[in-house]
Amino acid sequence: AQQPPDSCQTFCRCLEAAKTVKCVDGNLTAVPSDLPPYVRTLFITGNRLARLPAGAFPAQRLPHLSALNLSDNHLRAVEAGALASLPALRQLDLSGNPLVSLSPLAFGEEGGSPLEELVLRGALRDQGVLLSLAAMLQSGTLRNLSRLELADNGLLLLPAGMFTALPSLRQLDLSNNSLVGLRNVSFQGLGQLQSLDLSGNSLGVLRNGTLSQFRSLPALRRIALGHNTWVCDCAIEDLVAWLKESDQVEGKEALTCAYPEKMLGKALLKIDSSDLDCSVPIDLPSQLQTSYVFLGIVLALIGAIFLLVLYLNRKGIKKWMHNIRDACRDHMEGYHYRYEINADPRLTNLSSNSDV
Repeated sequence: AQQPPDSCQTFCRCLEAAKTVKCVDGNLTAVPSDLPPYVRTLFITGNRLARLPAGAFPAQRLPHLSALNLSDNHLRAVEAGALASLPALRQLDLSGNPLVSLSPLAFGEEGGSPLEELVLRGALRDQGVLLSLAAMLQSGTLRNLSRLELADNGLLLLPAGMFTALPSLRQLDLSNNSLVGLRNVSFQGLGQLQSLDLSGNSLGVLRNGTLSQFRSLPALRRIALGHNTWVCDCAIEDLVAWLKESDQVEGKEALTCAYPEKMLGKALLKIDSSDLDCSVPIDLPSQLQTSYVFLGIVLALIGAIFLLVLYLNRKGIKKWMHNIRDACRDHMEGYHYRYEINADPRLTNLSSNSDV
């Protein structure tokens, strides 16, 4: 089991009629080198591959492989070119692997991949892998992707512009993470998006910018928002208004407040303005910015008045400066005169009290 098997039948079940090969729980450390060329669906799961190097799949040997399941293999690295020799690959499942390295060039450098479905459930625990995935998606290599599953990864924030180069995306699953906000997430360009799952996160509010993006997506018909920690203060008014008018949200009647305590369990759809405590400003950064602008205006006005006073009194100030200069000059001449007297050896015998 420590070497690539010499025969497909050694560690795998090869089902020619179904065009399927299953290499399950066989302690494989590398992809079998003699997989049959007829295979369309390949399961290599529950093994110990550790890494997927360049050329892991024999070049031109698997021209019909369209579905590849590599879940739960203890994979830590998917290297550049590892999946480049699979011209028909449409579905890839890397779930349950503790990835620490995912090359943006895993599908090769030239052209785009035909991949349509990518499942990474529980495989993006490392922040560096998330950034590598974002680079891969933004490069345009996966422009044919229609389904992307990123559930169960503990994600807090998503890289900006992560989904902007996925024009064919129809289903996006971000459920069961720890997302606290979507401010830097752009859904622009996802004109084909039909389903968005944001359930099981830590969202406290959705801002107007995000809601406007949802409204602008013509195909978006299903948004899942259940099991989030909605904060029911003044900032949630826009979300509540959108929920009441939108038919995109699945099970919106079950959405309830998590904070503050007095609103705990209250349905979002039943909230009105009288329920919210708006006595405390909710947009502190904007208020601070306004205060700074006002302070700058006041300081500029004081500076202008000061310069105007100086200008109007320029003659008096000039005379005053001349008087100070003359006084300083006389004072310094007095010091100089005394120094010359004290330094003259001819006067050493004179009394210090004499009138010179």
